[in-house]
Amino acid sequence: MSALKETHFNLPKQTNFYKGKVRDVYTIDNKFLVMVVTDRISAFDVVLPEAIPFKGQVLNQIAAKFLQATEDIVPNWVISVPDSCVTIGRICEPYKVEMVIRGYLAGHAWREYNAGKRQVCGVTLPDGLKENDILPEPIITPTTKASVGHDEDISKEAIIERGIVSADEYEKLEKYTRQLFKRGTEIAKEQGLILVDTKYEFGKADGIIYLIDEIHTPDSSRYFYSDGYQERQEKGESQKQLSKEFVRRWLIENGFQGKDGQKVPTMTPEIVQSISERYIELYEQITGEKFIKPVAEEVTKRVLKAINFKLSVL
Repeated sequence: MSALKETHFNLPKQTNFYKGKVRDVYTIDNKFLVMVVTDRISAFDVVLPEAIPFKGQVLNQIAAKFLQATEDIVPNWVISVPDSCVTIGRICEPYKVEMVIRGYLAGHAWREYNAGKRQVCGVTLPDGLKENDILPEPIITPTTKASVGHDEDISKEAIIERGIVSADEYEKLEKYTRQLFKRGTEIAKEQGLILVDTKYEFGKADGIIYLIDEIHTPDSSRYFYSDGYQERQEKGESQKQLSKEFVRRWLIENGFQGKDGQKVPTMTPEIVQSISERYIELYEQITGEKFIKPVAEEVTKRVLKAINFKLSVL
């Protein structure tokens, strides 16, 4: 299987290049972004040594589907998806906050709650909740987008007070976040899933707020299977998750959590193939569609050809 580990394109009118953990992002003519979602995989803030075939396609196609399914709520940055691994869109000035929304008490919010805190990002939670319980209503727990280090929790009041986002624009971001989460929840329910929590990023161009980046993928969202959810909660059992948690679990079982001195376990061809197959399962479960592998062609050449063709007609 051929994986797209990295790209080194020299695109027409290219003005910048940024290599993220899993994405290669090209700036074109200071007007457009070409985002190549590679098959690199990260966990515990570390990029693992082996790329996972079709992972980039899975994430890019899920994001494309959900961005299209929500464009009646808020316009998004996408202009074209010329290849299963590529999205081309308009450049937006990003807001320096990530809008995290939670319908259930899981992950970071649960860890804070379990440590005795009853306020998360300025939102007060009732006593007596258990891990993975449904919240009385979805809560928005924003984080600042740190250029260095980890993102930090922040309250709505602090965002406005510090001038990170103006009061009226923040109200719009909250409104969009709730509407997007509601739509994502409805789509997930049709697939027998619960959208537990997720994050949205927004930007601005020509005075218009756009939804940017990607949404509702297993890398940015947590899903539970709805079948058996209530029974598991009543018995105090772990919920059945649909996320890349299985990768983290494999790493932990093999002695790696991203800490100093720890070594990434050997990723055999069998392990790589099993992770690839799980990502394809994620795609089919989340979208309800059959995953279609691209026709046999060297992946880097195929991607470059698709990008160049699209840029020639933009």
